[in-house]
Amino acid sequence: MNGSGGREEDRPALPPLVGDEQLDRLQRSLRQIAHTHGRMRSLLDAVLTISAALDLQVVLHTITESAHKLVDARYAAIGVLDDAGKFTELITSGFEADQVRGEHGVELPHGTGLLGELVRNPEPLRVDDLAADPRAVGFPEDHPVMTTLLGVPIQVRDAVYGNLYLADKQDGSFTQEDEEVVTALAGAAGVAIENARLYQRLRQATEEFQRRLLPTLPDLPGLRLQARYQPSTEAPRIGGDWYDLIHLPDQVPCLMVGDVMGHGIEAATIMSQISNMLRVIAFDEQEPPSRILHRLDDVLHHLHGGPMATVIIARLEPVPSGGRLVRWSSAGHLPPLIVTPDHRARHLSEDIGLPLGVDPDLPRPDHECTLPAGAGILLHTDGLVEERGRSIDAGMRQAAATAAEHADDPLPELCDALLAHRRGTYHDDVALLAARLTS
Repeated sequence: MNGSGGREEDRPALPPLVGDEQLDRLQRSLRQIAHTHGRMRSLLDAVLTISAALDLQVVLHTITESAHKLVDARYAAIGVLDDAGKFTELITSGFEADQVRGEHGVELPHGTGLLGELVRNPEPLRVDDLAADPRAVGFPEDHPVMTTLLGVPIQVRDAVYGNLYLADKQDGSFTQEDEEVVTALAGAAGVAIENARLYQRLRQATEEFQRRLLPTLPDLPGLRLQARYQPSTEAPRIGGDWYDLIHLPDQVPCLMVGDVMGHGIEAATIMSQISNMLRVIAFDEQEPPSRILHRLDDVLHHLHGGPMATVIIARLEPVPSGGRLVRWSSAGHLPPLIVTPDHRARHLSEDIGLPLGVDPDLPRPDHECTLPAGAGILLHTDGLVEERGRSIDAGMRQAAATAAEHADDPLPELCDALLAHRRGTYHDDVALLAARLTS
């Protein structure tokens, strides 16, 4: 043995050192794997985002924004086509507000040039040099200069719904990988668009069905009347919200609003039966409102086993001094919202009792308040004031503040303002019935 601990030929052989060139290749491969993984993750995120939307316009804008970011393009657009292959809409991303806009908004393509080529031949299209391509014609005045283009058709079943266009990739020309990614996105977009169109048709049919169950308001002396029905902006469901107004034999108008708990055909059927029964009972009883609710609760208990529902009834009785005496009773329903000409508004604070279907023998109190000429009373379902993450009391305060702000607006505008303060989002249906005293 020597001092080195063994013969040199007995030592294990070390692997050869990796050279700079091999390290570079390895790093490039790792970067490519990371890039591909990141892009697939971005594609998946885009597909999930698109699939989560149901409103057609939201879907179209989401697709455009997703494609814009996915391939790092400066511009993106979706051209929507009709059955004849003509452009009906252009959704853009990356354009300034004054670009590609004509006198009446976004100037639609005319079906010429490259965009027309993609309409006539719905296959992926890549152009690396637009300036040199003879088909690159028909751009509107002041259209931004573009150098590269990637176009992919969006198909819904066997029909071409439109085309997805990307222009001017930030770091060069569009690649085969870009085309594959955008084609995959367009496939998911077709499914999302079809779902959005089905949702739109279902929502329209549901809303039409619901509206057919609601009455037309009569013309009554001394009163201005308005009603609104706003379906939920979530998945369309037939609901149990309703309103009604009848002129009783004693010549007193009777306002009624209710909400059957639950959704679906059963809730709508019970809602229709309750409103019809309530008309008959109100004509027979006339007053007081609490007695009308008591009889309604008793009838429902025997016919349906006591379905849960909330109802409010308000009689508007003339008084010699002018104005109206409001006599009202509630079965678990939100109290009336009173609006006076001096820009004050408040929900009445009296006891609203328990809903129908709890115990038909429970006593129900009657309440009174006097309205001067020009004042208004609004009955509404809880969809107007309910919002996730906020208490119903806060929603009622917000509704009252909105009503006060618009107290001297025409009654239709006041009703529209109450709906508008929800910014187009309703987690439940809204039924709203409003009356304003003119004398």
